[in-house]
Amino acid sequence: MYLVAVNADVCTGCEECVNNCPVTVFDMVDGKASPTRAGDCEGCETCTSVCPSGAVTLTEM
Repeated sequence: MYLVAVNADVCTGCEECVNNCPVTVFDMVDGKASPTRAGDCEGCETCTSVCPSGAVTLTEM
């Protein structure tokens, strides 16, 4: 299981994680990415690699 989080203070709203996540973990909420389906995360780290601001973190539980 993985814990994916977005630091809203750092997120620029570019939607890279939203557009690149293969299991659609993220949605845009108030102009920021939000892991609304975090339980679906497979730990591929695509979101962390495409985020230009480093706002997305992924931790293995």
